[in-house]
Amino acid sequence: MNEKIYNKLVRDNIPEIIEKDGEIPFIKILNETEFKVELERKLLEEYHEVLNASNREERLEELADMLEIITTLSFIENSNLETVLSIMEEKREKKGGFSKKIFLQKTIKK
Repeated sequence: MNEKIYNKLVRDNIPEIIEKDGEIPFIKILNETEFKVELERKLLEEYHEVLNASNREERLEELADMLEIITTLSFIENSNLETVLSIMEEKREKKGGFSKKIFLQKTIKK
């Protein structure tokens, strides 16, 4: 018997996919507090996967994973992705985006 330990949040269909591959998944349904913690941990995991992606296709797939997690986190906050995107637009209007590639080195008080 070959046992693999994961101890991480997975997408909803993963247990069925594991069963189809001839393995037995052992799962736990998280409470709300655990779920939020694990979503945040998963967001960090996906962030690292974005950084380590070896090509454009992989990078876009990992960014999509991050967006899925952000969408779910917005639901936990009794909101939705549209609201998050609206807030993003407001912040872009007030403070700008990142398209100018500005890197602030320091400031000096006048």
